Amino acid sequence: MAAVTSLGLGKTMEKKLHSVGIHSAEELKEIGSKQAVSRLKEKYPGTCVVILYYLEAAIRGVEIKQLEDTCKAELRACFKQL
Repeated sequence: MAAVTSLGLGKTMEKKLHSVGIHSAEELKEIGSKQAVSRLKEKYPGTCVVILYYLEAAIRGVEIKQLEDTCKAELRACFKQL
């Protein structure tokens, strides 16, 4: 299993993901960015929508600025419901 950092995420994010039960890049991809942020927000209330963007970009293998506006709008709407 590949480390979360193999997706371009840092060690701090890796530690936070580990603390909510996500221990590999494969697990993150399987769970998805929305569920991952939901878990993070429960444990870390200060989690913001930008984290959701970064996780989604990492899963897709692109940089955050490459996410389409429609994708960001959908993610923002999902985040508001958490």
